[in-house]
Amino acid sequence: MGAPHNIKRYGEVWPEFRIRHGLEILEKLKHRIILSGGWAWHFMSEAGHTEYKHAHDHKDIDVFVEKENVAEVVIILQQEGFQKVWTRYDHLPSEENFRRYEKTVEIENGKSHRITIDFFERNDLETVESNGFTVVKPEVLLSFYRNIHSNDKCWAVMAAKDLLEKGIDPVGHPRLSEMPK
Repeated sequence: MGAPHNIKRYGEVWPEFRIRHGLEILEKLKHRIILSGGWAWHFMSEAGHTEYKHAHDHKDIDVFVEKENVAEVVIILQQEGFQKVWTRYDHLPSEENFRRYEKTVEIENGKSHRITIDFFERNDLETVESNGFTVVKPEVLLSFYRNIHSNDKCWAVMAAKDLLEKGIDPVGHPRLSEMPK
């Protein structure tokens, strides 16, 4: 589980290049993947929302890929310059057949930025469509904060839990990207 947020840092936003580079690869993969984690909350939020760091985790891109789409997704990633990166999780027994792909991109100021895609294979997920992307159904996504995802303190996760407890569908709800009061 994630560490509690430093509320003095609320209001910080993700750099535009991080969002842009994430959107570029996701657009190429969109019909072959299911989004999870911070990018799933991003697409379940209202279009045009402010990219607050504490609302959605954009440090990496978490995707599920159905087995019949795995080869095609790997080919697209390789064509886009992504490379397989070995992690300590690669050899652990897992139903999801985890793998990680990364690409380093040079940004405008001459510095570099790494795009990380955590890739899980799975065929049995309940999903919803939101803002043109297939995402893990909110109730299922919340259950992943016990084993797959780590930051359960982001505003979207806390808001979705609260909304679902009240019987309100969180998809498209403004609270998924709002700063808590």
